[in-house]
Amino acid sequence: MANVRDLKKDINYVLGDIIEAVYVWEYANTDKDTKKSEAIIDEAIETFDALIAKVNEKKVDNKKAHFKAISSELEEKGKALIEKINKLG
Repeated sequence: MANVRDLKKDINYVLGDIIEAVYVWEYANTDKDTKKSEAIIDEAIETFDALIAKVNEKKVDNKKAHFKAISSELEEKGKALIEKINKLG
């Protein structure tokens, strides 16, 4: 990983794209209930807040391992959110 700034950008882009995908789904499916899609957006925002808080932690013993774990968590949670979007259909 290059640096903290790139990790923060990755978090922002991945979760932002997921939220955008939910909005596109809502726009394309105006006749369907949006409670589940709104819950996905809320979960994406909570994930964003949690990951950024972890990135900003100052007292970390092994920074490289810490940031690698955050990157893995982003990938894992991103995939889970995408699965939820796919199940909205």
